[in-house]
Amino acid sequence: MMTAMLQARYAARVHQRKQYFDRAAETMPREELRRLQLKRLRATLKDACENVPLHRERMTALKVRPQDIRTLEDVRGLPFTVKSDLREHYPFGMFARPRAALARLHASSGTTGKPTVVGYTARDLSTWADLMARSMACAGVRRGDVVHNAYGYGLFTGGLGAHYGAERLGATVVPMSGGSTERQVLLIQDFGARVLCATPSYALNIAEVAEREGVDLRASCLEIGLFGAEPWSEAMRREIEERIGLKAVDVYGLSEIMGPGVAVECEAQDGLHAWEDHFLFEIIDPDTGQPVPEGEAGELVITTLTKQALPMIRYRTRDITRASTARCACGRSHLRLQRITGRNDDMLIIRGVNVYPSQIEAVLIGQPGIAPYYQLVVERNGSLDELTVEIEAASLEHLCEELEQRVRHQIKSMIGVTTRVVAKKPGEVPRSQGKAVRVRDLRPRKP
Repeated sequence: MMTAMLQARYAARVHQRKQYFDRAAETMPREELRRLQLKRLRATLKDACENVPLHRERMTALKVRPQDIRTLEDVRGLPFTVKSDLREHYPFGMFARPRAALARLHASSGTTGKPTVVGYTARDLSTWADLMARSMACAGVRRGDVVHNAYGYGLFTGGLGAHYGAERLGATVVPMSGGSTERQVLLIQDFGARVLCATPSYALNIAEVAEREGVDLRASCLEIGLFGAEPWSEAMRREIEERIGLKAVDVYGLSEIMGPGVAVECEAQDGLHAWEDHFLFEIIDPDTGQPVPEGEAGELVITTLTKQALPMIRYRTRDITRASTARCACGRSHLRLQRITGRNDDMLIIRGVNVYPSQIEAVLIGQPGIAPYYQLVVERNGSLDELTVEIEAASLEHLCEELEQRVRHQIKSMIGVTTRVVAKKPGEVPRSQGKAVRVRDLRPRKP
């Protein structure tokens, strides 16, 4: 997966590969792990039932008590929690602790309707820092590394989650946040950052600005990138690794559950280690809500096991993935999630074909004559939805009708959907300084 240059760079660090932040927890035998999960699950359900009216009402309606949960599989009889539950109980109605007991509040961007509000007690924040430190160590970050944090700070959980995790690990944090990309390039070089934290789309933006300024980041001290907060393809991983000269590691999380650090790839990049001592994971059929066999694709559902402020019971993430309980070569025993291929609510149905933005991305990235920036525009034509793929030519010399025809043919042959393709001049597709906006939905809103 890695280029020869990256393989050579990491050869000198082979002896460090099996370092852990918490060896006992990360390599816990699976039977012991399951016993711990059940103990913590029952405590969480008791806490939620006593302190969160919504959970108490739902469990009462089902005539289920926390003590009735005798196995991990029994959780399947409990109702799901969904994002709209948080919005309908805005701002603090889902909390199991009084507002005065909270140390911090975060919230989603709230682009439509009320934002999703999440809260943390002081213990929650400490747990989060531990799990993010564990995730960073799993990815290859070490005490004393300079961590350049280009995740956005503020109500978005990415910036502060990475910040406190790196500090807990003993790294030196550069709290850059997003934006000021030219200055990011300067400080990455001058401060000798070994680790870059950012959304993958913004990492590409940093690479582009560096190249424009004649800076070769492949010659910098950067070796590891922790990228998350948006779905990204294997093709984009290769693009980032080649242009920046680091190992691009996938980190997963969501605000409703904790923030970043719920799961992360180790240096083997063979699935994301999902921290089962703090979360219970299920993979379900998104249509029926029933569990799918191990290894099959489905929707990820998460129950928190140690959260105080905001316990979440069977939260439907809408993220599509697969799970494996096979022990990883790195020695960690927690189940592994495969790369998130998309979200149920991001899926487009174009003339009867299900399409995820990440599928389009996988076709586009790496094609000759195309820059790694795109947007999907969805419009309604009569009773049918139509998709326009806006791509960006790598240079003015590549801007031609033949480029559009070639990309249209590739999408049709590889995904099976007919699209309109529009090639734009270099720099015309909007750049991201946080989460990339991949889809512009211009269809009329339902009343």
